[in-house]
Amino acid sequence: MPTLRDVLDAVETLWPSDGRESWDSIGLVSGDPAASVGHVHLAVDAVPDTAREAVALGADLLLAHHPLLLRGVTTIAESTYKGSVLATLVRGGCALVAAHTNADVVASGTSAVLADALGLTDLRALDPGSRPDTGIGRIGTLPEAVPLGVLARRLVDVLPATASGVRVSGTYDQPVRTVALCAGAGDSLLGNPEVLGADVYITSDLRHHPASEFREQAVLVGGPALIDTSHWATEWLWLDVAAAELHRRTGVTVTVSDLRTDPWDFAVLPSQSDPNAPAATDHEPTHPEGASS
Repeated sequence: MPTLRDVLDAVETLWPSDGRESWDSIGLVSGDPAASVGHVHLAVDAVPDTAREAVALGADLLLAHHPLLLRGVTTIAESTYKGSVLATLVRGGCALVAAHTNADVVASGTSAVLADALGLTDLRALDPGSRPDTGIGRIGTLPEAVPLGVLARRLVDVLPATASGVRVSGTYDQPVRTVALCAGAGDSLLGNPEVLGADVYITSDLRHHPASEFREQAVLVGGPALIDTSHWATEWLWLDVAAAELHRRTGVTVTVSDLRTDPWDFAVLPSQSDPNAPAATDHEPTHPEGASS
């Protein structure tokens, strides 16, 4: 049976640490490198629910996409959620590892998986990395142009359902074929030349002012439509791909968490009888079958 150190070597091969952003915190968070690992559980977030799930499944390692200790903490008391996560994992004999921006940039990383799910071809990075086929975000083309609303509907069908669903800035019928995207938070790329040359940009966590400026500039002189998605949902798609890669590399059992760790539980929409209410189309259930709050 491989050791945690062996699994860490596999993680380094699959998602090299030199691909991480300078501000990121990746790698081993807790655990003994000499301990045996026969079962790895994957999740987007290391939260109390996913920690308990990993221990209940008998996993020796929880590999989370988002770092638990991205910023410094002064306590890991169990009255804090980070302390609760670590205490649960340590007591359960389950290590914790983070693969974050180093897993975003590789050829089979979060944005590439999302692009593949949408059927994009001729992919390239929005912000190329130091190795071929690596970098932040992706841009590609659809086999044929489709209305913006159809692409948004396709995105809803591809992603796990969340309370926030998919929000769109643009005209439903405007044709789109060149698609730029960044799984997770991507407002830092709103000024990227590849994004500005696309028909639509898909990303998450868009704030009012950057999104408003982007929209109004597009209305004024022409530019991409904008689609805002759940951060967790766009990155959750990557877990199955990562699990298969890690299993092939190590031979250990690898499972994927289906727990929804998106922070929003439900949405309340305006009544359609309200003449001032924006039109709501293709409203999705906020709690898909099998999803967890």
